Amino acid sequence: MKKNLLREAIQRAMGPCGAVGAAIAFAYTATPAFAQDAAPDLDSQKLETITVTGSRIRKADVETAQPIVVLDRAAIEKQGFNSVADILQNMAEVGAPPISRSSVLASGEAVGGYYVNLRSLGPNRTLVLLNGKRLGATTSGVQDLSQIPLAAIDRIEVLKDGASSIYGSDAIAGVVNVITRKNYDGAQFDSYLGQFDQDDGAAQTYSMTFGSHNDRGSITFSAEYSKSDPVWAKDREWSRLPKGPNHPKSSWTVATQWGAFLFPGSFHCGQDKSPYGMCTLNPGGDPFNPNDYHGTNSAGGTSDLTNSNEEMMAQTSVERHSLFVAGDYNITDHIKFSTDLLYNKRSTTAQVAGYPFQPANQIPGAATPYIGLSGDSYYNPTGQHVIADDGTVTTHGGSLVYFYRRTWEVPRVTQSDLQTFRASGTLSGDFQLGDHTWNWDVGGYVNTNDLLQASRGDVNTFAVSQALGPSFYDPATGKVTCGTPDHPIQWGTAPGNCIPWNPMYSAGQKGPGSLTGNAELQNFLFPQYHATGRTKEVDYSANISGSVFALPAGDLAIAAGYEHRNEYGAFNPDALQIAHLSTSLPGGPTSGKYKVDEYYVEVDVPVLKDMPFARELSFNVAGRYSKYDTFGDTTNGKFSATWKPIDDLLVRANYAQGFRAPTIADLYGGISGTFPYYTDPCDTNFGSAATDVGVLARCTGGFGGQAATPGNFRQPCQGGTPCEDPGSQSGVNLFAGSNPHLQPEVSTSKTAGMVYSPSWLSGLDMSLDWYRIHIKSAITADTLTNQLNDCYVRAIVSRCSSSIFKRAATGGVIYDFTSNINQGYTDTEGWDLGVNYRLPEFAFGRFAVHWNTTYTSHLNLKQTDDAKFETPLASFGGFPRVRSNASLDWSLGDFGATWTTRYFSSQKEPCSYDKKGGPECNIPNYASPSAGPGLSPQNRVGAVTFHDISLRWNAPWNATVSIGMNNLFDKRLPIMYSAPASQFLTYGGWDIGRFYYLRYSQKF
Repeated sequence: MKKNLLREAIQRAMGPCGAVGAAIAFAYTATPAFAQDAAPDLDSQKLETITVTGSRIRKADVETAQPIVVLDRAAIEKQGFNSVADILQNMAEVGAPPISRSSVLASGEAVGGYYVNLRSLGPNRTLVLLNGKRLGATTSGVQDLSQIPLAAIDRIEVLKDGASSIYGSDAIAGVVNVITRKNYDGAQFDSYLGQFDQDDGAAQTYSMTFGSHNDRGSITFSAEYSKSDPVWAKDREWSRLPKGPNHPKSSWTVATQWGAFLFPGSFHCGQDKSPYGMCTLNPGGDPFNPNDYHGTNSAGGTSDLTNSNEEMMAQTSVERHSLFVAGDYNITDHIKFSTDLLYNKRSTTAQVAGYPFQPANQIPGAATPYIGLSGDSYYNPTGQHVIADDGTVTTHGGSLVYFYRRTWEVPRVTQSDLQTFRASGTLSGDFQLGDHTWNWDVGGYVNTNDLLQASRGDVNTFAVSQALGPSFYDPATGKVTCGTPDHPIQWGTAPGNCIPWNPMYSAGQKGPGSLTGNAELQNFLFPQYHATGRTKEVDYSANISGSVFALPAGDLAIAAGYEHRNEYGAFNPDALQIAHLSTSLPGGPTSGKYKVDEYYVEVDVPVLKDMPFARELSFNVAGRYSKYDTFGDTTNGKFSATWKPIDDLLVRANYAQGFRAPTIADLYGGISGTFPYYTDPCDTNFGSAATDVGVLARCTGGFGGQAATPGNFRQPCQGGTPCEDPGSQSGVNLFAGSNPHLQPEVSTSKTAGMVYSPSWLSGLDMSLDWYRIHIKSAITADTLTNQLNDCYVRAIVSRCSSSIFKRAATGGVIYDFTSNINQGYTDTEGWDLGVNYRLPEFAFGRFAVHWNTTYTSHLNLKQTDDAKFETPLASFGGFPRVRSNASLDWSLGDFGATWTTRYFSSQKEPCSYDKKGGPECNIPNYASPSAGPGLSPQNRVGAVTFHDISLRWNAPWNATVSIGMNNLFDKRLPIMYSAPASQFLTYGGWDIGRFYYLRYSQKF
């Protein structure tokens, strides 16, 4: 058995006999507590003192009027994560990851990146900055945090408030500002190794940083290499079976690597004993011998069926190369030039099972529109071979054979490579105007992202129509050849050539025309697809700030500036995908550009100072005018107030307007195909019609002009058979596209809170903040599920239009078109609580506490303007109401330790099974007053808590050694059938196993 050497080493070090283990055991028996960070002294540094993010006005050491979280380098290094995205994902204010490493079936240009989702409002409503300037985005407007090397980071500032008046579009939920290291002297080498308890998912990161500075300038250089290996679905309980461990039978499908065939006519294989009415070739059998077939799954069990998850990754692999250089030079005592350069290459690989052929697969342009083995194919077992005088063998009298066959031999693998180049330059300085100092800067940056997606495993549908078409044995070449003796098609993989395929053979079985071990046939049927993308952002700006005049409470300060930005983006799928000649999702090219000119002004007014019940009272007002060449202009303002009734208490409030401009993909995206997962509300087993007579009446009555569904309607799945489970995948290719008429969505953000730092208890800081964000004219990704629910559950007639979706006479959905729309609103409200406490130093060490909690009171969506009811998103999984992180830090001399607890409250999701009550539907009578009439059976999934521990030692040779475990107790993950932020039946933001790591840092 393979040994996990890293795990054993860490367990020994952390055990009671280890040196660090003994020290921490003594500390924890002395004083239990919770702490944040051992580096900064909270006695001298109050909570949330900041001078950059959220304001353009320079201020000295003051508490901010806006709620901000600061993660400095010391706090970052104490966490057991090796990427910016993982660190931010574990903040209490952050929602489910939009495209997690478990989203292996995701497609498009954003696949492989890592994005932050503040307040669960979506990654395109969180603005990411690098040193105060925008980070490059995809055509869909999301910003990939994997571009930023961890080695280059000095701190991360997270503004939890709207800031469009300062930064423009996208700053609705908040702003993440990544500040890189500057003025660094010396050298540092860091290495990080980690692995899951199951001996998989190995992670490694190596980085080095060099820097030097003097009175005239500085330069800092950081290079980083990082790699994380995949985790396979078969190695985790929650991902081993597609329908979860409680439903193993329905997890196995007839679209198998063994092949299952619908033989017509007199051919008999015992298919009458098969629950599927099909035949499967015996292991090692002869495809031309009828006696070598048996009724598919006639013996029961799973030997003739397939579990597709056995060939899928549960977590993708990632590899990154990064280089970052920052420098500045003082031209004079009052003028400085600053620059930073970034290069990053990120490679992400995802694998899913081979393509599932089935009779419903259509071949565009073929004489027979459905995939099947021609009656004139040499490999058709139902026909008769006829040998001509010249030795040519043809097949006659055969019948078209439909088959189910997953191409197990060639799994679908996609590698996404993104190269980022970024260069910025800023000329800044200061000057005196009377008794006041003014600061100015003029600068710009260029950010380009070049994407190459290479994929293989989807079939060229034109090639397969030939490979399954007529064929014959040619004695001249000794090969089975496509076509007929009179019209042969040259054998080979070159354009215009053909190689016949015998789908009767199972995966692993070699023979004439088999896929197994046949590289030429695999190359003919499974070409390499290449999609390319490019985004380019060019920005230049000018800013000035300073004090205008003195007021009794301080200087009135002002900041003003101008910014111009050009955005260009394109994404081009492979030509075969554009032409619908591939079994991959069809897609059209995206290409477009826009430009924006913006002006802003910000004023800070101190009103009172050092007066009874007004130790400080100040107001801040800001406004920004933005003019786009796409939709026009918009103006957004902000007002904030800061009041200190006593020295120990700060009260703050903010009101901000915001907006999000339509992205290039929103406006100029091509039409793409999709096979969405959905539950038809008219399904009388799993849909709302099963429990709501009103829904059933609308379905069977042809509500909104749609075709009426039968009284016993069942949602058709792949192959046209009734779906065995809710949330099943469509068997029909549906469509999605862009909307050139989109307008910006607009928002209002309100926050109010307080920061309490009692002078009578040194080292304690507490904060409590309320927030509410309301987004109108929301740019919302419509879905088939939303459309059907709006029509039949919420009775919105406008959503029943045949231009949106269409039903066949038998009831199934045969057409659907979705796009982003400006409709309805999103509204969220909640509270943030923060506690920091550094205890007095004891002889046995020093302890510190950090506790950060976010409570979401509601997160509701109104899909359309005429909808009568709100949709509570918290009822759809992936939205825990409470996220809480608590940590305890201990330090004594050269030793230290940190214990962290990460809590996710319970979550509700629609019942998938036992809708009338049972272990997987524990709230069957749930009726949400905001979700519409009737019952909405729910299942509550219990709370999940993870515990992390890290131990550190500062070695005498100027090095730090850290070892740790994330998810110390190897929490067993609950099953969630809604699969939020994941391809599998769990929440994509949870840890997938116990993770051991070792970090070594050497300074010179």
